[in-house]
Amino acid sequence: MTTLTAADRALLDTAVAIARRSREHGNHPFGALLAGSDGAVLLEAENTVATERDATGHAETNLVRLSTAAYEPEFLRGCTLYTSTEPCAMCAGAIYWSGIGRVVYALGEDELLALTGANPENPTMALPCRTVFAAGQRELLVLGPVDLPRARAVHDGFWT
Repeated sequence: MTTLTAADRALLDTAVAIARRSREHGNHPFGALLAGSDGAVLLEAENTVATERDATGHAETNLVRLSTAAYEPEFLRGCTLYTSTEPCAMCAGAIYWSGIGRVVYALGEDELLALTGANPENPTMALPCRTVFAAGQRELLVLGPVDLPRARAVHDGFWT
């Protein structure tokens, strides 16, 4: 689907709730989920960078690992990955190679950079996920950023 629906907004709210849980668990405030073509939540993933001491433990990459272990690429093409924040370049590459067909995100990478500044725990790259996806050989639908104040609020006080 090329337009944002009420169901998309509700699932983004859930992704932000996962980001809040991630923060409560001692990690960076990022969360993601995978929904099937019917909108049912299939999998959820938090960021685990701090607790796992793994720089690749971003919520989206963690979700891709779970997704590709559980589902065939043909099935993933009909799925949507919802995330509290625009996927970074690493996560966008993982999403692309997973075969997931659609990404919906709330907070833009540029907005995240404005919140984190030069914080060494989040060296944000100015590389939009659409640019990464466009370099690939398959189409991947992207909706975002979606104005969701809770997606910004989950970062309040975290990066300072």
